Amino acid sequence: MTNTLLALAVAAGSATAAAAEADASLRAELDRVAQRRIYFGHQSVGNNLLDGIKQLAAQAGVSVRSTEATSAGGVPPATFGHTPVARNGDPLQKLQSFEQAMGQQPSGLDIALVKFCYVDITANTDAKALFARYRATMDGLKAKHPGTTFVHVTTPLTIAQGGMKAGLKKLIGRAPHGAIENQRREEYNVLLRQTYQGREPIFDLARTESIAPDGTAVAVEWNGSLAPAMAPEYTDDGGHLNAAGKLRAARELISVLAAIPARSAAEPAR
Repeated sequence: MTNTLLALAVAAGSATAAAAEADASLRAELDRVAQRRIYFGHQSVGNNLLDGIKQLAAQAGVSVRSTEATSAGGVPPATFGHTPVARNGDPLQKLQSFEQAMGQQPSGLDIALVKFCYVDITANTDAKALFARYRATMDGLKAKHPGTTFVHVTTPLTIAQGGMKAGLKKLIGRAPHGAIENQRREEYNVLLRQTYQGREPIFDLARTESIAPDGTAVAVEWNGSLAPAMAPEYTDDGGHLNAAGKLRAARELISVLAAIPARSAAEPAR
């Protein structure tokens, strides 16, 4: 009995130490993020991410200033600026909206990123053509804003229909809801990873959404192809992030942003 109690005490102590270390890591990363001038173009899932960052910052006791700004130039120093990019279902217009918001002259931003929504990529989307436009837009923005680091974001996923209804659809040659859509999103995301992995920062939102809390990779199969799908534990409506999903995804985004080196003295903020 004594040995058992001792083992339990050691395990509890280890868990407490691990939790304290995780908290310290989060505070340190939030401190770095709070000092950056950031601009984020998004829609509703982006609001979920911002909510998650706000909650994590409050838990860690770190003040992260956030404000909505219609243009990159309107973001104050040490502020997480953000803006809705028009409009859902039209990713090309979103790119144009973000490009306009960034402006034609160097903005002095430390970091900028724009995120598509799951509704922007459907079963009929030409993923290669969309990524080509995204890449061209980013190349143009990097040329205009040489001191800014652009973070590339994978397109978020949705849950895929499962159970008896999905099985019946497959029997009659119909794709379960979410199968083809997530395959198209994965086609886009693969192109993004192949282009920028190891070269420029990536916030892999899709991967974060597709790994269940127990570490299981969630996927949907159709016509012999597997594609990641959103873990049901992270959503209440099939696409937006719920309370658990917000915190998980926001924690990953914080780590990505914090890992970006600070602007050098040769590139002063405006």
